[in-house]
Amino acid sequence: MPHEPYQRARLGDPRAINQITELVRPRLRGMARHYARVTGEEADDLQQEAWAGLLEALPDLDVTIGSPEQYLIRHARWRLLDAVRRRRVRRTEPLPETDDTPSPHGNPEAVIERVAAGEFLQSLQGAQRAVLAQLMAGRTWREAGDALGCSSANVAYHMRRIRRRYAEWEAPPV
Repeated sequence: MPHEPYQRARLGDPRAINQITELVRPRLRGMARHYARVTGEEADDLQQEAWAGLLEALPDLDVTIGSPEQYLIRHARWRLLDAVRRRRVRRTEPLPETDDTPSPHGNPEAVIERVAAGEFLQSLQGAQRAVLAQLMAGRTWREAGDALGCSSANVAYHMRRIRRRYAEWEAPPV
């Protein structure tokens, strides 16, 4: 397919967008089905995420670099996989039927764990605390980077530093 329809779609031409979506529809459907089988998620939900990723990437498409179709498919896959990761992070165990669980405020071990976690967080640098807060809120590395104005590679760098700092912090004194 020539690059001209991609260029028009990038500029917002509805006919060109429709032409491109019809072209990639079978690939997105197949990708969603594949990841649905692998992850146990709903194929329709994954396909919807893939479409959102593709359409978000369209305005940034540079038809002079590589294959425009592959660029769009790659962004669709990334969006789909980010959605799978977010859903896994946000899954929780069901609450117990009765409310006879002890309060964490009355549990000395829970209080000690909260205090220790607070001490560790205070030992981190500001950027590391910001990265950790983003990730603990359920965001992916890419989403955390976007929210903090950096790349996912920077988030990975900070996570390595946080892990190293935690290993030092957790190690018994010599």
